[in-house]
Amino acid sequence: MSGRVVVAVEQLRRSVPGGIGRYATGLLDGLAQLRAADVELRASRAPHGVPDPLSEFGFPVCASVLPARVLTRAWDLGIAPVRHGRIVHSVSLASPPVRPTRRRGGPALVVTVHDLAWRTHPDTTTARGRRWHEAALARALARADAFVVPSLPVSDSLVSAGADPRRVRVIPHGVDHLPAPDHEAAAALLARAGVRDGYLLAAATREPRKNLRRLTEAYARARGSLRAPWPLVVVGPSGWGDAGVDRVEGVVESGPVGDAVLAALYEGARVFAYVPLAEGFGLPPVEAMACGTPVVVSTAVPSTAPAPGTSPAALRVDPTTVEQIAAALVRASGDDALRDELVARAKDLVRPLSWVASAKAHVEWWEMTASGGAMPGRQAPGGAVAG
Repeated sequence: MSGRVVVAVEQLRRSVPGGIGRYATGLLDGLAQLRAADVELRASRAPHGVPDPLSEFGFPVCASVLPARVLTRAWDLGIAPVRHGRIVHSVSLASPPVRPTRRRGGPALVVTVHDLAWRTHPDTTTARGRRWHEAALARALARADAFVVPSLPVSDSLVSAGADPRRVRVIPHGVDHLPAPDHEAAAALLARAGVRDGYLLAAATREPRKNLRRLTEAYARARGSLRAPWPLVVVGPSGWGDAGVDRVEGVVESGPVGDAVLAALYEGARVFAYVPLAEGFGLPPVEAMACGTPVVVSTAVPSTAPAPGTSPAALRVDPTTVEQIAAALVRASGDDALRDELVARAKDLVRPLSWVASAKAHVEWWEMTASGGAMPGRQAPGGAVAG
């Protein structure tokens, strides 16, 4: 693309960047492999006394003098704008203003919207979080020239919220970011937890939207029907509102793990379970699929939805129905023929999901947005147009 792209990656300054951080990292890695865009990273003040971790991506970094919270608040108020570049792309709703405006010759603003879960499931977000997200969405709808979303359901929600469907592009995430599995470290982790003869796996931040309480209740119901009393290993960072899932017999809570250990845990699991109440895309289940593991997944996860005319690559369950989740855990962990079928289908589902492909689609969308050319509508995975 001709002209600089300023990518606002403030999410990567957070102590727990989460799924948005994974998207930002994958996008930057894909752009680095493409070498197709003149990219600059924009974020808050770098850590004191050490090299800026953002410099590891190989792009120039423009770090503000402001700390993270102050810069985000300034952006909310329309302060500390980005004044150069052809495109400013924000990886989340925490997006900077641009000056001068696009109409006055300034850069075009593109914002990635990952989900609108605070509207569809308000009880899974704090009141403060709902207020901020609602205000941030209103700012994005007023400021942004175009949007990126990870799935068609998010596109539909964003259009319902007021976005022009011609300005919304669906670009799925990649799934080829996990390093080689560290089997030794994973085995040591499992041994410390007393896990020796197989296990089920869940990976999620501890927060109500991830639905861990229903998952562990379903596991408790299923445990007596499993081929063996395999424990449920739960990995992921602490969040809010879902503490104490390890109080269920057989549930082992292991906290956050590195990517190499996670890859090994995926490979070794009898089944991976991921049953959130709402999700904009859902990387963990496709990560598990890429590692050859059968998956039990919520119907609210777009990343695993079967294409028309194809069979599901996972056992899909209603996330509010504990009995359905329990039955799926038993089947996916114990029915070897079904397990083989799911793994084979999953390979086809995840094959096109690369970060280079995602980055290429971003560059194409930036070019269309910057040129002000005709917008063809919401582009769905595989090239189909929706809307």
